[in-house]
Amino acid sequence: MAGYILLPLLGLIVLVIIFSGVFTVKQQSAAILERFGRFLSIKNSGLHFKIPIIDRIAGRINLKVQQLDVLVETKTKDNVFVKLKISVQFQVVKSNVYDAFYKLESPHDQITAYVFDVVRAEVPKMKLDDVFERKDDIAVAVNRELNQAMQDYGYDIIKTLVTDIDPDVQVKAAMNRINAAEREKVAAEFVAEADRIKIVAKARAEAESKRLQGQGIADQRREIARGLEESVDVLNNVGINSQEASALIVVTQHYDTLQAIGEQTNSNLILLPNSPQAGSEMLNNMVASFTASNQIGEAMKEKNKENLKKSTDTDTIYRETEDDEEDNRS
Repeated sequence: MAGYILLPLLGLIVLVIIFSGVFTVKQQSAAILERFGRFLSIKNSGLHFKIPIIDRIAGRINLKVQQLDVLVETKTKDNVFVKLKISVQFQVVKSNVYDAFYKLESPHDQITAYVFDVVRAEVPKMKLDDVFERKDDIAVAVNRELNQAMQDYGYDIIKTLVTDIDPDVQVKAAMNRINAAEREKVAAEFVAEADRIKIVAKARAEAESKRLQGQGIADQRREIARGLEESVDVLNNVGINSQEASALIVVTQHYDTLQAIGEQTNSNLILLPNSPQAGSEMLNNMVASFTASNQIGEAMKEKNKENLKKSTDTDTIYRETEDDEEDNRS
């Protein structure tokens, strides 16, 4: 009875032992196989076998490209504290899996320590603006230092990137104000240049307008002078000398001007002489005009009286004649 129970149990143990000797390794990874605690072999991707109980898998190594982000806080040359985010892309060399597994206990800590060391050695040599402009130089320095240090441990540093530069909040605000001020300055310069161009263009247009206007006035006066010359020649031909012709033309132009002004509607223009004696002469002329007007008025009144008297006498004679005729008829 006991034999029937032990046989299945023994078969089960055998199966477990057999299956424990079979293992698989994933793609882009490697397994380190040890026997009694001593390195035996490195198994790559696929199905593998090991001796149960005697052999064991000590660990597995990832052969993919990995990335480690390291945040470093340091000070620049102009005493500004800044945080830099360094992204390190690394990979275990397939031929150096043994060194990567046995020589280095914590690769992430090792890489972080080297990044801190290089960044804190390079950034204090630069000013804050230079840190932004020369971030590639920092990345190259970190990459070079890590490659030299990590190759002995079986790691290949593929790329090192400075992915973020974050100064202190107050410094960042000050930089934004400086940037805004610079942009306002540039905008003001462009606006001033545009205004200058407008002013120059306007001045040129006014100068051209004045030039054309002066040319028009000169042409007008030239034609007027030519017309006056022709008028004087015409008057000379009819026996009027040049002096009399000039006086006649001036008087004619004077009255033509007065007529042109008078023809304008809604005009409140009054022409007054502008000589020093103009005021007294105008007053004397007004007094003389009023005196002459009064005299003419008195003369007209006397004439009207005489006409009225003559008319009255004529009516009286006419009535007397009619009365005599009526008496004769009687």
